[in-house]
Amino acid sequence: MKCRMRNAECGMFPPHPVILGVLAVVVCLAGCAVGPNFKKPVPPAVNGYTAAPLPAQTSSAPGVTGGEAQQFVHGLDIPGQWWTVFHSKSLNDLIQRALTNNPDLATAQAALAVAHENVLAQYGGYYPSVNGGISVSRQRTSHAIAPVPNANQFEFSLYTPEVAVAYSPDVFGLNRRTVESLKAQENGARFALAAADVSLSANIVLAAIQEASLRAQIDATRRLIAINANILEVLRSQNAKGTATRVAVAAQESQLAQSQAALPPLMDQLTQNRDLLAALSGGFPADDLPETFQLSSLQLPRDLPVSLPSQLVEQRPDIRQAEENLHSASALIGVAVAHRLPNITLTASAGSMALDAGEIFAGGSGFWSIGAGVTQPIFEGGTLLHQERAARDAYVQAAAQYRSTVISAFQNVADSLNALQHDADTLQAAVNAANAANVSLDLTRRQLEIGNAGYLDVLTAQQSYQQAAIALIQAQASRYSDTAALFQALGGGWWNQK
Repeated sequence: MKCRMRNAECGMFPPHPVILGVLAVVVCLAGCAVGPNFKKPVPPAVNGYTAAPLPAQTSSAPGVTGGEAQQFVHGLDIPGQWWTVFHSKSLNDLIQRALTNNPDLATAQAALAVAHENVLAQYGGYYPSVNGGISVSRQRTSHAIAPVPNANQFEFSLYTPEVAVAYSPDVFGLNRRTVESLKAQENGARFALAAADVSLSANIVLAAIQEASLRAQIDATRRLIAINANILEVLRSQNAKGTATRVAVAAQESQLAQSQAALPPLMDQLTQNRDLLAALSGGFPADDLPETFQLSSLQLPRDLPVSLPSQLVEQRPDIRQAEENLHSASALIGVAVAHRLPNITLTASAGSMALDAGEIFAGGSGFWSIGAGVTQPIFEGGTLLHQERAARDAYVQAAAQYRSTVISAFQNVADSLNALQHDADTLQAAVNAANAANVSLDLTRRQLEIGNAGYLDVLTAQQSYQQAAIALIQAQASRYSDTAALFQALGGGWWNQK
């Protein structure tokens, strides 16, 4: 007994057959983790994106901004800063400022940090918990019972310092599956950050292209207003000479007013677009952006990447995020199953108890305890069963969401590839229409000045010219927008970012 007490005071716990048996069971089951092991989804068994074979290159419209032919290069990698393919310093500067100041991007970064800390916190479940404490109490014992202290005192102080250790072995993988789920959520947050990064840069590129288009449309509208004003002067002069009717003058005044009325909406759109660029870059509408954009300042890239379908599921951050959501749902099935199985808890405590603070560490004051417990849920009103079923249904839901995300991604790429070719053809037709309308208006104006053309001819030429001029600008902008949409649809090159 003396030797045993000495060992206890030194913190040495003697082995016990029951404890050893529990430990043996724990060791045998330590490698078990209930629930399904996650398997990465297989890429779609498709060889391309479009029903019709993709042409080697788009058509071209020589001699006009954005009219260059673009060739499709299969397997071409995408740079991390993909927007640099437009060779615009203003665009590069604006996006770099946005990547630093945009609050939505900062939100995604913070969400990733939260997810990472949650993983680290859950790792603590692999280790024992150790708690130390000391209690001090003043007690008085009834004379009707035997006094507690050896000194037969009925009123005394009790000092009890103690260290307690508790450990729940991860026998069925409850903690391992929980960590697995949280790590998948962390990876999902990482891909959400990549998606936010790509989306931000793409939105800025598209807004910059829209600004360039609006500025070109405003310039074209102002030119048309000047042409209409010139025609009105000719008609008024002819009316004064009796060679043009007052009806023709009034009609031209109306045409001029309509051209002038088209300008304020374009100016409003430009202002709103500038406000959007300010917000995307993390600023306020009152902040004057130093960058301005013109279609002529943007270079259309000649080579367009076309990733293999099997690569797309690895490149698209939204697909990778959906995959991690699926992984997390798979791990949570194991968590739900483990909650229905026995939970083993090992506990130990050691300390001392004394009537005087100075005798806390004196010989004979020590005590210890060691134990093991097993808890098995028996009746929970169906709660644990339905939680497991809910976890399995959540996995089915995540699998459907993953498939939906993949299908949408392939649709985005197909739409972009088709738009690139179709809009190239549209630009070619728009160039021909604009050239014809310009020649027609010029000839009609000359005929009007010498009195060989009626006003209806002039009015028709004016309307055709206005429609053709605006359509040409919009077709030019579409070439740039389609290119940006393709880079975004293919994942934006986030894997190459430094």
